[in-house]
Amino acid sequence: MKRLIIASNNAHKVKEIKDMLKEFQFEILSLKDAGIDIEVEEDRDTFMGNAYKKAFEIYETLDEEEKENTLVLSDDSGLAVDHLEGAPGVYSARYAGVAHDDDRNNEKLLEELKDVPEDKRGAQFVTAMVLLGKDLDLRVFGEAKGRILHGLTGNGGFGYDPLFHSDDLGKSFGVASSEEKNRVSHRGNALQNLIKELRKIEDRHRL
Repeated sequence: MKRLIIASNNAHKVKEIKDMLKEFQFEILSLKDAGIDIEVEEDRDTFMGNAYKKAFEIYETLDEEEKENTLVLSDDSGLAVDHLEGAPGVYSARYAGVAHDDDRNNEKLLEELKDVPEDKRGAQFVTAMVLLGKDLDLRVFGEAKGRILHGLTGNGGFGYDPLFHSDDLGKSFGVASSEEKNRVSHRGNALQNLIKELRKIEDRHRL
């Protein structure tokens, strides 16, 4: 069984990815599970640039034997708000200056949009995803369209989820079930695209 190391210790993200990839025979591990303690500086100016850099640097920490049987899955995700010309973008996790402070990030976003009317609050969640392994380099994107609400709605999900009203669901990610969100979310869409590529590989190997 191949190991698949998710380039994250975010429990929400790890669970979401495990749920989506359960059809494949992978031993799925977080960085902590795999005994990897590395902080990759996300200093690229695109989501895909950051995702590839994380996957590559983590894969390079493995010894040659581990590389034979290990894949690294990395993503970079963020919120792009039309009125803010794509911001917060690659800075989504640290929009308010402190990494992963969801409350402050949400407060700043609401402040930036406080006088913006309903029809100008369009936004997209975007995910770039990379799966690296020996002779394997898969890169996919996913997107979820919606708009930014005027206040937090629901306490589910994480990050900007309670502020994001999904066009597909007709409600915020903050009130959606994990199954609903996985079906239409940016990361869910990226994973679906990744799954399609993995199925193609499996089919080729069965020939």
